[in-house]
Amino acid sequence: MIHHFDTRWATYEPDGSTRLMTEAEKADRTPPMPRYWVEQSEVDAKLNGKWDKQWLLGWRDICRATDERTTILTMLPRVPVGNKIPLMLPDSTRSAAARLQLFGSSFVADFASRQKLGSTTMNFFILMQVPFASPDQMVPGLGFDRGQRSWLDLRVDLLNSWVADEARRRAIRAELDAYCFHLYGCSRDEVDYIMETFPIIKRKDLADFGDFRTKEMILQSYDAMAESIATGAPYASPSEEVSP
Repeated sequence: MIHHFDTRWATYEPDGSTRLMTEAEKADRTPPMPRYWVEQSEVDAKLNGKWDKQWLLGWRDICRATDERTTILTMLPRVPVGNKIPLMLPDSTRSAAARLQLFGSSFVADFASRQKLGSTTMNFFILMQVPFASPDQMVPGLGFDRGQRSWLDLRVDLLNSWVADEARRRAIRAELDAYCFHLYGCSRDEVDYIMETFPIIKRKDLADFGDFRTKEMILQSYDAMAESIATGAPYASPSEEVSP
């Protein structure tokens, strides 16, 4: 029922079947319907004394290195989860945890996780091998008008609260992935190579746009960020869709 920056990926129907939620439903803030229900008091009893925040950070246990994406994690409201959504409970602010979510959701971290996964289970010991950047780690020399942390937090919050415009959402995610490639020290050639290891993303883009749109947008933002680092000028987004 979850995907990257999305707690409404799928929903249950009254007959027990599942389906993907539509863009219109997400834009209207329609909540997903779970299959099972748990009393809120049971959730509180389980978490009290261990976790006092109103959010959780969880990931999909079931995945494959050959899937469209492998590491799929997102922030969740304080709701009950089964063992197929393992949780990490970082001792941090919500903003710092959202940055952890971003780094773990990036293509560069996903590429690394694919080298670790040999089955269909993203267990704790496998996720612990995924290279998460520190939530306080920033890209040296990259300039923003309001600072890197504010720039990141604004865009992650926009995605988590759901940007209804699909083109704008795609542009924001491309910028954030480009940022992560810089953060992890990847060269432009390495970005190009890593993106080509996601063939399902490429195939869907070719069908929808006639080109590998996801890679091209990431490379455009990567180049603009590289220019900022090289010249000291503030970073200027190559996409009009990104502005808050």
